[in-house]
Amino acid sequence: MASLLNNVQTLISANLHALVDSALKANSVAVFDQYIRQADDNLDDLQDALVTVRGQVKTLHRKYEMFQGEAEQLDADIDRLLRVGKEDLAVAAQSQYNSKLELAQEYKEQWERQQVEADKLSSARLKLEAKLTTIKQEREHLVALLELAKTKEIAAKAIRSLDDVQGLGDSDIARVGEQIRARLDRADAEMEISSTRLETQIDEVLGKERLIDQLGERKRRLGLAE
Repeated sequence: MASLLNNVQTLISANLHALVDSALKANSVAVFDQYIRQADDNLDDLQDALVTVRGQVKTLHRKYEMFQGEAEQLDADIDRLLRVGKEDLAVAAQSQYNSKLELAQEYKEQWERQQVEADKLSSARLKLEAKLTTIKQEREHLVALLELAKTKEIAAKAIRSLDDVQGLGDSDIARVGEQIRARLDRADAEMEISSTRLETQIDEVLGKERLIDQLGERKRRLGLAE
């Protein structure tokens, strides 16, 4: 279990910037995919270990309560035996009481130790799940960036080719180059306008929802809510 927690801690402490830098240098998201595979495997192992330890916690707690209850019953029996003068039986009961109490204490200590382990496993699982979610989101972002970079590289190559063609001095070819440049500029402008329109729509929707929430609150205050 210590080895498992060490592996998980290594994944949790993984430097996101270093992963991004490695992926960009290699022009690939393979480093993210490897992290995700390792994290998924360790999450499965953590879940299995957590179920096992929590089961042990329940068992140890139940045994503690059982022996503690038996010890308390014997404690009361010893008092009754002494009151009726049964000292021999009281001695035997006292011996049983001591054994039950020791067992109860041992199970209590084991139960508390296992509860600490269960808490560690649960905390590690939550932290690794959070880190895995971040990594997956960053992976998608990186994929988009790499695709954008490839697209721009292709566009830059095409433009350089046009520049070479224009260098020949042929005015018709130069004019074609300018037209292609204009198309590229127009495509960029359309993308900017679409992005702005989407942002405006989102703002309008959120603003409308806020107004609806405010009216709902006002209706509840006036006793008009259904």
